[in-house]
Amino acid sequence: EAMQPEFIAYQKSVLENACILASELQQHGLRVVSGGTDNHLILVDLSSIGMNGKDAEEALEASGILVNRNTIPFDPKPPRITSGIRLGTAAVTTRGFGVDEMNRIASLISLVLSSPSDEHVKEQTRQEVKEMCQQFPIPGRA
Repeated sequence: EAMQPEFIAYQKSVLENACILASELQQHGLRVVSGGTDNHLILVDLSSIGMNGKDAEEALEASGILVNRNTIPFDPKPPRITSGIRLGTAAVTTRGFGVDEMNRIASLISLVLSSPSDEHVKEQTRQEVKEMCQQFPIPGRA
């Protein structure tokens, strides 16, 4: 399967989406560890915005965006708290997300992280995420 042209094209899209998302997150003032990505994962250091990974993970999840809290290199915070979050692009690429959607996701993440306690922001974000997911349903599901 991995040698099929369709899979190769899919992998290229996953990487392109990750690079775009990483770049956009940086444009929104978030520090991406290593300055970008060479694969489907992005590690964001939240220290510069005064937030920890646990709080970011919870605020984003309440907004409909799933990420994982993750330690960063030389992380001063314990593993249950962390100073970072990890994002991946395989699932959204499978749904058909592209450049425009990566830009939108970065904006939504930035918005939520800048107002993690604002329930109005969380609700608006949940609605936008829901609309994006309806526009790009999971392949094979009706």
